[in-house]
Amino acid sequence: MTKAEIVTKVAREINLTKGVAAKAFAAVIAAVEDALRKGEKVSIAGFGTFSITERKARVGRNPRTGKDIKIAARKAPRFTAGKGLKEAINS
Repeated sequence: MTKAEIVTKVAREINLTKGVAAKAFAAVIAAVEDALRKGEKVSIAGFGTFSITERKARVGRNPRTGKDIKIAARKAPRFTAGKGLKEAINS
């Protein structure tokens, strides 16, 4: 499902224009991004939790040349599905 499909479905479900639904969707995504950028967790009851995980620096291998390369430490987003989402998928 694409962003446009989500916006269309939300607009239809709650009787809004696509423009208003798109702004609301963008605001939710921006709020999640902002919280994660600050190092906070974002929990949506019945859906799941977004968080940040730290990846350590490591040595990788270039598959084309076989030479070792250094991969820098970084932060990566993580999503853990909640109980409600897991049950919805498995039923």
